Amino acid sequence: MPTKVEIPDYEVHKRVVLDPASTALVIIDMQNDFVRDEGTLQVKSAPSTVPAIRRLLDFARESGMRVAFSQDTHDPGDPEFAIWPAHALRGTWGWEMIDELAPAAGELVVQKVRYDAFYGTELDHMLRLWHVQTIVLCGTVANICVHYTAASAALRWYDVVIPKDAVSAVEACDLAFSLRQTSWLFQGKVTTSTGVVAKQRRGAGSARR
Repeated sequence: MPTKVEIPDYEVHKRVVLDPASTALVIIDMQNDFVRDEGTLQVKSAPSTVPAIRRLLDFARESGMRVAFSQDTHDPGDPEFAIWPAHALRGTWGWEMIDELAPAAGELVVQKVRYDAFYGTELDHMLRLWHVQTIVLCGTVANICVHYTAASAALRWYDVVIPKDAVSAVEACDLAFSLRQTSWLFQGKVTTSTGVVAKQRRGAGSARR
């Protein structure tokens, strides 16, 4: 029999003001296999998050914020295929980023082999070089790759911000649980894609590209 569990309340911030110079937008696994109907492991709610993620991406680029993408990457025989159907096979259509969120020249793309985008990648190294203190996380899946990347970021003392309309999950309860853990355990901030705003800097010139 199903068990009903209440998820404790967590704060959703109407507005989170960020300094683009010390913030990075990290987009998790928005690849054809996870987003498109033809994908081998589609998250049904992922397509509905594309406009919100695109809004965040445009905001980051216009404000001079650093941008990074994780790209789930597997080869034939990967042990993860004992858990999930084969997906994101290197070099295939399903492995590629969706067109609407294609990385621009100079933006970081880390190819990850597990759920955590920090595991075995240069993500932490590059964020340190960029003097990033805050990470805005979005993408899929909320309680898997987004969640474990958020946890890994928090363990490294990055501040974590998650716009909830820019994250998808297989089940609504998974999304709610992950957001609650981010707010409580990771001491992060949950907001919306329109709630992320740039700090106004006095005498600032043009945005850094």
